[in-house]
Amino acid sequence: STKHSVTWTYGINYGRIADNLPAPESVVTLLKAAKVNHIRIYDADHGVLTAFNGSGIEVIVGLPNGYLKEMSTGEDRAMNWVKENVQAFLPGTQIRGIAVGNEILGCSDLELWEVLLPAAKNIYGAVYRLGLKEMVQVSSPYSEAVFANSYPPSACIFKPDVVPFMKPLLQLFSQIGSPFYINAYPFLAYKNDPQHIDINYALFKDNRGIYDAKTKLHYDNMFEAQVDAAYSALEKAGFNKMEVIVSETGWASRGDPDEAGAKVKNARTYNRHLRKRLTKKKGTPLRPKIPPDGSIAYDIGFTGLVPSSAPPLSFKDIAAQGWLRWSYSLLFMACSVVLQQGLGL
Repeated sequence: STKHSVTWTYGINYGRIADNLPAPESVVTLLKAAKVNHIRIYDADHGVLTAFNGSGIEVIVGLPNGYLKEMSTGEDRAMNWVKENVQAFLPGTQIRGIAVGNEILGCSDLELWEVLLPAAKNIYGAVYRLGLKEMVQVSSPYSEAVFANSYPPSACIFKPDVVPFMKPLLQLFSQIGSPFYINAYPFLAYKNDPQHIDINYALFKDNRGIYDAKTKLHYDNMFEAQVDAAYSALEKAGFNKMEVIVSETGWASRGDPDEAGAKVKNARTYNRHLRKRLTKKKGTPLRPKIPPDGSIAYDIGFTGLVPSSAPPLSFKDIAAQGWLRWSYSLLFMACSVVLQQGLGL
């Protein structure tokens, strides 16, 4: 059920825009060996969904951004998409969610802002009419770009130009019981301001942290501060009971000279410490009883993985391949690395 899905501890974002990737069947074998039971894919590729049939691994499929306009124009198109890409694979492939677009509010395409809500409504309408609403959750992940201010966490609000589009979406997701999905990247914050952000704070290492005078809460890492900032923005928008779940996070293992902190050592440190935090099943300072979710990017100690000498891709390598948004290609890159490492490629 969707209630079960939102209690996930961690999962893998399985991106496939790269070369020399293992076949989906091999990915299933690797993930099972690593005891990873939850994945998110960025489309609804039938080959991938077939490979996960009978695997016991729960899947969130993506409705790519390029489909939003089509899905927004008619319920019949949304119905056909859900039938062909979700219902047809149930129950063998355990599809538990549909991510309608990715980081739409915050991108520069205002046409997509306008069609996101009707697309989400039509997709949910199809899920509801097919009797899948208790099994398949409908959501839409956002980037930190939707916030006007996130420091300190209690000061966080949605950007004024985002609010007219965000509030109706939040009303929809509140009505259907979906959480607020955020792609949280301390790496991006550090990369943009390395002179003023303590890298130890971004990497979960020992540091002075920050103190939020309004809530009287102390934060010793940026990840939890970003999650609580999202909670604060939701409260100010009138959705104080909505849960926040991290749909993506990670740290770049390689970058260009202007991409501060992008190195294997830091990536390993971030993800190892994140994994340790998640296994404690503790919440954030603002929501101590709600364990934060997360998506771990690559080898940080899972069983079944072996080393590889293959170098990781840089962000410019990724951009050259035409990926939609580099802010979440971190996870695409990282997953391709872990999968190649795990299979010895």
